[in-house]
Formats: sequence, C-alpha cells, structure tokens
Amino acid sequence: MRKGTLLSFLAYAASLCLTCLPTPLAFGGDEDYGPTSGPVGQPDKSVWFIASDFKNGGVAGVYRGFESAARILGWKFKVIDSHGSRTEMVNALRQAIAERSDGIVLGGFSSTDFPSEMALAKKAHISLVGWHAAEIPGPKDDLFYNVSTDPVTVATKAADLVLEDARKSNRNVGVIIFTDNQFSIANTKTKVMKEIIERCQGSRGCKVLTTANVAIAEADSIIPKLVPRLAMLFGDEWTYSLAINDIYYDSMSFPLIDAKRQSVINIAAGDGSYNALGRIKAKQSQQIATVAEPLTMEGWQVADELNRAFAGANPSGFVPKPVLVNKEMLLSLGGGEIEFNRSYEKVYNAIWRKK
Repeated sequence: MRKGTLLSFLAYAASLCLTCLPTPLAFGGDEDYGPTSGPVGQPDKSVWFIASDFKNGGVAGVYRGFESAARILGWKFKVIDSHGSRTEMVNALRQAIAERSDGIVLGGFSSTDFPSEMALAKKAHISLVGWHAAEIPGPKDDLFYNVSTDPVTVATKAADLVLEDARKSNRNVGVIIFTDNQFSIANTKTKVMKEIIERCQGSRGCKVLTTANVAIAEADSIIPKLVPRLAMLFGDEWTYSLAINDIYYDSMSFPLIDAKRQSVINIAAGDGSYNALGRIKAKQSQQIATVAEPLTMEGWQVADELNRAFAGANPSGFVPKPVLVNKEMLLSLGGGEIEFNRSYEKVYNAIWRKK
C-alpha cells in the first residue's frame, strides 16, 4: 500500500462518535470474542490483502486488525489499494495468483464479480477469505469464508431508528437511500431498509423518495453535486437519509446546509468509520448514528479463517454482532474506543500458540 494512503486512513483515528440507544452498548461482551478453539498458527505463509478502496473506512479498519494478526502469525503479506477500480482489482488478483500466494483476502468487493479469477485461484489451491465479499457471512462456493456482520440486522437497526426518531419528534418519514448496487451486501441492506420504511409501523407519511445509486469510490465527488438536485426535487419531503456506508455522509453536510436542509437526519447502515464516529460525537453534521461493526476484530477473524484454511480445518462459523452507535454511547466511553475490550486478541493468540 502507498505510504500516503496508509497515513491518510490511520489519521482517521484522530476523531471519534453515536445517538439513540437507551443503554450504552459497545463491542466486547463475552459472546463477542470470537471462536474459542481452532488450529495452531500456520507460519511462513504469503498472503495478499486486496482492498476495494481504502477511502472506505470499513475496509481500512479491517485491514488494521488483519495486519496486526498477520504479524503475530509470522506471515508475509502484501497490500493493494484498488482505489475502487475493477481493473486494478482484476490485476491484483491475477498477480497474486501468478505469484502463487498461499492466501488472498478480498477486502470489500464481491467474489462473484470475478469468477475467472476465483476459479484460477481455486485451481492453484490458494485459500480465499473475504470481508463483505458476499451477501451474507459464512462459507461460500468460491470463498472459504466471508467475514461480516449480518447485513439484515445492520439494515434493520438503521431503518428502525428512522421510524423511532420520527415517532418521538412527530416527523413525517421521507427517506432517500444512498447505495452502491455493484455490491451484493449493499443490495441486501437497501432492500431491507426500503421494506421496513414502507411498512411504516407506528410512524406517519412513510415514503422512500428515491434510491440514489452512487459508487462508494466516487461518493466524495458525486454527493456534493447530487444533494442540491435532490433537495430541489423533493424539498421538505426529504426528512431522513439512509446509507449503506458512512462514506456518503463525509461530503454531505455542507451541501445540505447550502440547500437550507439542515433538518435532514442522516443514519448509516455501516460500518462505523472513524470519520463518522468523530462527527457524531461532536455533533458536527446531520448524521446522528451509524450501525458499527467491530472492524478490528473482524480483521483478526479474517486472519483466523485463513489460518484454518491453511491447516485444513473447518471455518469458525462465527458472525460478529453490530452495534447502533450514537452520541450518548460515544460520550459514555469517554476517550475510549468502541472496541474497548480487546479480549479477542488474547483468545486468538491462545488458539494459535497452543502447544
């Protein structure tokens, strides 16, 4: 990975943020540590981590966890930032296969979009593990394991919060959903959120005004131009935004202010980026909440699933739990992180280093 890219996403850690839980929650309960048994560490492996785009805070967070775990396991690893380019993803996959790597991590892009490369990797006996590389978590035909929270749970938490907030504040529910339909997990989230809003349980005037398909890799350039058009088209009908990723709100605040639509409330169905946490905690934008994933822990799980594949063991079957993060929760943590309990590191170390 380029030095500038690494420094830019590490800089995200400078800020933190959450909004509507009656009781503060965070990652780190006993049930959140991950698997408790598995094969010993398989050393001297060569692994490629191919990222869809490190501008995506979820991908960056998972990589940080994976990097720490891979170093402990004694692996050599290469990191590629594809910058949202399908061509770069294809090139990276083919290069990793040509160099006979032991394993490849698909960081935030769908395996089904690259059937030829998946087939070549399988033929070469290369282990494949993904993060958000399929619609749901678990083993797949072309992946040893796809690490992810349940996207249905994530989408449900986000959409339910819209209806809850509307009931409390006596607001109509006019929602614009921001998504990237090139990803199967995004399509699942979008479908679930749309269905929940349109069922409109306990709220009034519920309507999904439109679904805006914006590539995650282009969100920072498209959103500032798109928001004024949406504001003009829907006016005061637009009361809430839902998005499949925090990145859509990175560049939405000032366009909403310029359009005199500061009253629009933004909620994200993933992934809990550092940028999002910072602005929620500081109340610096219209985003009031995000459904966060334990990204660092998921990075460790990616490494563990690869280790299981190298050892000829079964996948762990573990599915991490998401948490709805708001300002109150973040303030309750003081200066701490959402993943305040790092016990999963001890658990994985105990598994990998057992005699």
